[in-house]
Amino acid sequence: MLKRLNLFEKRRLRNRTALKARSGGRARLSIHRSGRHIYAQVIDDAAGRTVASASTLSSHEGSGANVAAASEVGRRVAEAAKAAGVTQVVFDRGGFLYHGRVKALADAARAAGLEF
Repeated sequence: MLKRLNLFEKRRLRNRTALKARSGGRARLSIHRSGRHIYAQVIDDAAGRTVASASTLSSHEGSGANVAAASEVGRRVAEAAKAAGVTQVVFDRGGFLYHGRVKALADAARAAGLEF
């Protein structure tokens, strides 16, 4: 039986396919956004391990459902990745649109030194 994909799943698969084609062996900065929090991981797909991660769960400043919290997560994940020796990544936004909190996290990670 054929399963129909919703728009989010279609965007996620389309984005992941494009990333695999142009990643060039670089690590992947993967994000997940929920209604209350935002999560970011730098993943080394070749080794199959997470190099660095950050989220609004680890901070005690309340909800992660705003642009300021997303910017802080982007800065922290970039610092953790640089400490682990990763400076170049590909940005995996999943099925999320590049807008709002997702864009704020990406801009903060770039400003903190990650290249993508």
